[in-house]
Amino acid sequence: MWDNIIEYLKDPLLVIKVQNFFGVTYKTSRQENDSSEVLHSERLEGVNEECDLKQHKRIPSNISSSSQSSYDTDTSAESGGKDEVVLSINNLFWYYLFVLGTELGDEIFYATFIPFWFWNIDGAVGRRVVLVWTVVMYIGQGFKDIIRWPRPGYPVKKLQQKWAIEYGMPSTHAMVGMCMPFSVLLYTMDRYIYPAHWGVLVAVSWCSLICVSRVYLGMHSVLDIAAGLLLSSSLLLVLIPLVDALDGFLLTWQFAPLLVVTVSILVIVYYPNADKWTPTRGDTTMIVSVCTGVLTGSWTNYQLGNMVASPQGPPYHIIWPSVEMLGCTILRTILGFCGVLATRAIGKSVSYAFVCALLGKDKNALRNSENSLNNKHKIIVELSYKYFTYGMIGYNTTYVFPNVFDLLRINRPTYYTEI
Repeated sequence: MWDNIIEYLKDPLLVIKVQNFFGVTYKTSRQENDSSEVLHSERLEGVNEECDLKQHKRIPSNISSSSQSSYDTDTSAESGGKDEVVLSINNLFWYYLFVLGTELGDEIFYATFIPFWFWNIDGAVGRRVVLVWTVVMYIGQGFKDIIRWPRPGYPVKKLQQKWAIEYGMPSTHAMVGMCMPFSVLLYTMDRYIYPAHWGVLVAVSWCSLICVSRVYLGMHSVLDIAAGLLLSSSLLLVLIPLVDALDGFLLTWQFAPLLVVTVSILVIVYYPNADKWTPTRGDTTMIVSVCTGVLTGSWTNYQLGNMVASPQGPPYHIIWPSVEMLGCTILRTILGFCGVLATRAIGKSVSYAFVCALLGKDKNALRNSENSLNNKHKIIVELSYKYFTYGMIGYNTTYVFPNVFDLLRINRPTYYTEI
């Protein structure tokens, strides 16, 4: 029974049914007489059985303003002719909604949400959420390269090609869609006074949007999503209380940075080996280094005496911003993001050149070389510059920029009382 359930959830035709439901249709036109036929999941199942999958060459093109996406010819064995299968997007609302939804699990979202949360909302919750996010993502990314299940293949057409080279099981988008909003909810519901049911609604909506978007875009099977949700929810049961207790230790222990840096380097060095090159290891390094920088920056604030516990215990009333506070929030956010961009540009350039010099390699030649598991020097350089650059971004987010905000007298009043 379980085998049948797994095969059903893994079936690419189930992905097509989801796409059909939200207005994505597959059309085939006979090249000999230019006739066309709309294909739904049932019809595609028949085509799938009759075709030799190895003969199908599928090269995607971008979604055009006419809301249609075309793909190269798929060769069918029917009557010796050829069918051209074209993807048509008939509902732009769902398309743009799910493209936006999938960005909630992308680097751009992390780079904006995490700093914004620290500068404008709550640092104590931010530290805990970042640590949970890092552990969940590391385990999910590692499982991808251990299990090595491909993403949905023919007859599914992908509306997005980013991350397509990575393996698909489990969906780390689904994992971050579960861990990020629900960890925020669980860490704030006892800390602040607000209607918890609204928080649950936001978290469920957030998670659902990400999960459905990945199936809609053809990037994951339903089984990938289900596995990601199950794994992430199981990890949350353990991590939420563990990280809550660990945060105080990492903030106050004298040698915490040494422990954090050592563990972060070890988990990157001993990351599970894949059978081909994918960006998974580099992305995981980025996530781990951000966490390292955030924890180290927070530790620095505490050790220098900047952080003191609030005299009033939780739960706290939410302080809604006045006009003046809103202006400071906007100014902090703009200056902070400019600093993040500058840190990324300078850190990447300097660290990339430095590591290339240590290895005795020309940085331009190495940058233009192919990505492969045999290109050891490029892997070392990539992991090193990402670790340094994103670690600095995390450190600056929690230590350097808040101190600059203090000098400019635009810092959030409660920033240094959130322990």
